[in-house]
Amino acid sequence: STGKVSHILITSGNGNLLASKFKEADWAKSQLRLLNVPDSLILIEDQSRNTLENAAFSKKVLAQGHLQPPYLLITSAFHMRRALGIFNREKIPVVPYPCNYIAGNSRITIFDFIPDPGVFNGWAMYIKEVVGSVVNRFR
Repeated sequence: STGKVSHILITSGNGNLLASKFKEADWAKSQLRLLNVPDSLILIEDQSRNTLENAAFSKKVLAQGHLQPPYLLITSAFHMRRALGIFNREKIPVVPYPCNYIAGNSRITIFDFIPDPGVFNGWAMYIKEVVGSVVNRFR
């Protein structure tokens, strides 16, 4: 092993409840092109709507490309535990590489006690992970 990736597989369609034509994988590919990554090294799976489909559809793309494991699984640190469990259940040998860590300010100020609508966004993300983890445990 050279310690370098041979290909990049971007897996993500549109997970919004009200789907639009926007596909996250297509956008990510356009960004890689701006960085001069050759198209021949970029694999796309743009039909998945959630992490379960990310894993299932990725498994097919990897098999079709005859790419050998291990694979690097890159996702947010907050989502990594659930994603890793799903990819492991699909028997896809991945090495976790978490990113986008969420860190808070440990100093408490008076502003911490004033209602903030942004808090609801954090709770929505947390509840989605908890519900997803519970559902995955029963599958």
